[in-house]
Amino acid sequence: MVDTTLPLVQVPIVDYGADEEDMVSYRERGTSRALELDNRGPIRFGSDGHLHRDIVDSYNRHGFYIFTEVIKEEELKEIEADVADMLERSPVTKDAEVDKYGNTALGVGLTARNISWVRPLSDPLGGTDASYGRHQAKMNEPAPPTEAPDYVVQLFLGSLQFSDACLRLYGHPDLLRVAEGINGPDFTPFNEAVWLKQPGLGGSVAWHQDGWTHWDSPELDNHTHGFNFMAQLYGCDAANGLWVVPGSHSVGKINIKKMVEDAGSDRLPEAVPVICGPGDVAMTSRQAVHGSFANTSSNVRVTINFGFHRRSSVLGIRSGGVHNPVSEYDEEYIFERSKAIAWGIDARSQHFPDEDRYVYEPFRGIEEQFVWSEETKSHLRDYNLRDIGI
Repeated sequence: MVDTTLPLVQVPIVDYGADEEDMVSYRERGTSRALELDNRGPIRFGSDGHLHRDIVDSYNRHGFYIFTEVIKEEELKEIEADVADMLERSPVTKDAEVDKYGNTALGVGLTARNISWVRPLSDPLGGTDASYGRHQAKMNEPAPPTEAPDYVVQLFLGSLQFSDACLRLYGHPDLLRVAEGINGPDFTPFNEAVWLKQPGLGGSVAWHQDGWTHWDSPELDNHTHGFNFMAQLYGCDAANGLWVVPGSHSVGKINIKKMVEDAGSDRLPEAVPVICGPGDVAMTSRQAVHGSFANTSSNVRVTINFGFHRRSSVLGIRSGGVHNPVSEYDEEYIFERSKAIAWGIDARSQHFPDEDRYVYEPFRGIEEQFVWSEETKSHLRDYNLRDIGI
């Protein structure tokens, strides 16, 4: 799948101006180092049925792993069609309540935040107090084209309620077995989103580590803050994709501002890009230092994002209001939010009946209560008010 059918804003491709030559060299070096790492390949399980030890060890070393060719062409086309529909139904501009056809826009009437906008090629978070100040240093902001719109869509939150294809991917049996291998059979959801890095327009995300709890806990380890799956619709490269500092997930809270100051720019020399083809799925620790540059390239990136936690990391924790209203994560809260996993499993099982259906341990024996249908879609309305962020 090379040519996108998404209804994107068309503008001339830009570059980094005087920094373009250095940026090209930085991307080339990063790509070379990324492809030398031993953290890429198909999903594999051992003879005992557990996630293959080589994958677990590599993920523990680097803090990210790329699973290749997970999503087949048929499913990619279904996801593409749903993302195109979401874009078509989006508000005609930021804060509008109608789409470009004059119809009520996607997300209007919902309580939870569901669409995030960004000024073209900007960094709205770097150096601010947003999300507990975790984006400590601002990224370079290339000058956008003069004909660029004021804002572009960059993120759809609570995406499972807008896309059956995303919900079915959420129930992918092999990916859920990977989640079990990392976080245990009683793993919990985090949140779900669709990231959209539009060519010549997509903004940057400043270097950061996710999470604001547990950093001072004596029980902190490589997996305390969970991970994100990042499924790629068209693939991603050094120009439009995520960058990660390998191994940074295992050293605790890091002074990222000092890292940027020492580097002399936002181009961290230790970082490598996440290189994926269409249908690949990257798994990235939320504790790793990661970020992305403004997309000055001609290639769009569409990432279907969904994350998971260990239950022991979230049970009894009080949220900080970043991903959801302030709440305490008790058993009832976690159970209600985990229903999305059960519906995703059933939706996928109906659509791909020849696949082995995943059994989610916390719902074992009650699966028949969660049958996906047109009637049950309403249960996902505003479901992301119960996201589980730590």
